[in-house]
Amino acid sequence: MDNREASIPFAFWRFLHPRYIGPWFTLFVLRLLALLPYSALLGIGRALGRFIVWSGISRAHIMDINLRLCFPDKSDDERAEIRGLSYQNIAISLMETAMCWWWSDRRLRRLVTIEGLEHVHEALKLGKGVILVTGHFTSLEIGGRLFSLYAPLQAMYRTQPNKLFDSFLTMQRERYLTQMIPRQRTRQLLRGLKANLPTWYAPDQNFTRERNVFAPFMGIPAATIVAGARIAKVSGAPMLPFFPQRNEDGSGYTLIIDPPLENFPCGDDLQDATRINQSIEKYLYQYPSQYIWSHKRFKNRPEGEADLYRQT
Repeated sequence: MDNREASIPFAFWRFLHPRYIGPWFTLFVLRLLALLPYSALLGIGRALGRFIVWSGISRAHIMDINLRLCFPDKSDDERAEIRGLSYQNIAISLMETAMCWWWSDRRLRRLVTIEGLEHVHEALKLGKGVILVTGHFTSLEIGGRLFSLYAPLQAMYRTQPNKLFDSFLTMQRERYLTQMIPRQRTRQLLRGLKANLPTWYAPDQNFTRERNVFAPFMGIPAATIVAGARIAKVSGAPMLPFFPQRNEDGSGYTLIIDPPLENFPCGDDLQDATRINQSIEKYLYQYPSQYIWSHKRFKNRPEGEADLYRQT
């Protein structure tokens, strides 16, 4: 038995305390949802998203600020439509979590097409792994699951605050990911690249404890970590933009893999960070409602700039 298999067993007895009743109920509901067809899951997700908007239990003000900053040329009504659809897509992503955990490979394959897989195969011929750079789209969980149907994949992860969810999430992801790496263990990630593994990498959040530069993101200076370019330099791994598109007609998913970034990294942290951001922006402009806009992407500001999220 290899390490991947050995790490899967789930110690249920650790989570029998009454404080875990809520999380257990949530997992039970997800398991029931996994029994439904895809069209029903989309319908439930859209309805749940509309309910979240109606109820006001949301981070709507953060979304509004982000959308106003990133799409200044759109009208208030257009931005409100993006916000509403984004909530629906976030809710759909919960349905997709059930699909990731309990649907078979065969069932998932019926919903996915992939464009650009040849870029991955060609890059892997170098023997230095591949970095799939992407953003925090609402389809990120299902995107990794679907990519694993075509090639092995390693990914870095952040520990969840709820121990039951964290343990269950880890157990499920280890079923289809070749390797899961805590965010702090860069050397482990490099070893995976050395073993020629494709690597999922999403740098588009405001990581306050990471070394970063203020690179433009959707036209706004945003704290952007420089680790990706440095990992690419040390490993020699090509960096390929990756977008897991949720087809808007409800037919499933299209995994889009672009050719490797040319002359990357160039050695200039700001230029490299800007190119990574641009590879994500390309799909934000095309599919704005599929992005998670509730994150304070512009929380850190250059010296002298005011807090963009302060409510007056």
